[in-house]
Amino acid sequence: MKLKLPPALIFVIFGGFMYLLDLLLPVGEFQFFGRFWIIQILTVLAALIGCLSLFQFIKAKTTIDPFSPSKSTHLVTSGVYKISRNPMYLALLMLLLAFGLWLGNVFNMLLAAGFVSNINTFQIIPEEKALVKLFGNEYQQYCIQVRRWF
Repeated sequence: MKLKLPPALIFVIFGGFMYLLDLLLPVGEFQFFGRFWIIQILTVLAALIGCLSLFQFIKAKTTIDPFSPSKSTHLVTSGVYKISRNPMYLALLMLLLAFGLWLGNVFNMLLAAGFVSNINTFQIIPEEKALVKLFGNEYQQYCIQVRRWF
């Protein structure tokens, strides 16, 4: 796999870049009615989706190790995995979006898009290749039925 850093660390790095961008960039600040409600909703949904997806992996007794998708013992396709093939990464993205809204700088959304690109390139695509080898047609059919992010 191409993965060199765990996705949680990549999340922290992008969050740090968002914070620095907000401190150093004098333009792009915004404020709108309902912003803090959206932040709260994104945060609660991210926590719910993240916890449910982890619980489903633990319940299925399969690996959550992002470095070793080939150690997976079961293909989890129920619950939140009916909505997204990658709910753990979706939860991290939702937290980054909430953080970007809290900081109130529109350019942070570009960094959130960079997080998606990074996770797609270095985590999800290699993961998908390993899962196709492991689960074959069953995983390919799942990919047709369920979107990568949401």
